[in-house]
Amino acid sequence: MNSNTFNPRFWVLTGMIIAAAFFRFLPHPPNFVPIAAMALFGGAYFSNKKLAFLVPFAAMIISDMVIGFHSVMWAVYLSFALIVVIGMSVRRNKKAGSIILASVSASVSFFVITNFAHWLIDPIYAKTGSGLAACYIAAVPFFHYTLLGDLFFVGVMFGAYELVKIKFPVLQEVKA
Repeated sequence: MNSNTFNPRFWVLTGMIIAAAFFRFLPHPPNFVPIAAMALFGGAYFSNKKLAFLVPFAAMIISDMVIGFHSVMWAVYLSFALIVVIGMSVRRNKKAGSIILASVSASVSFFVITNFAHWLIDPIYAKTGSGLAACYIAAVPFFHYTLLGDLFFVGVMFGAYELVKIKFPVLQEVKA
């Protein structure tokens, strides 16, 4: 990474992701957190692919060190990486429709991956198709919080950055 990497755009993007991570410490309904928003935002706005993963992952790991780790963290981080890639897919087309679709895709992929992991490791669920179905059904009441949280925090992060870019043109991405 060259010295141009750590410019005002980098610091604002990084600051927004760190600020989002702090929301995890506040009281909130189950799964109404900015996890997917951090990953989508990093993927969509960091032009350097390494930073698109590194910055959101660092914020996530640091906040998890405070909150605590659990047995399906591997699935959370796997879905987080997938969501960064989804964010990269909207990088060139940051229209409301594509961002909403990316946010819904992030919610669904997080739900599918993390609940599959719960089914794999939790002895309460039989390791059968009906056990897997029971695991997903048990998680359905939490999905609306995930979806609403993702849509809310994605809207705030993407919207705020786009508004700030208007006021401070130095935050515009430099085309190579």
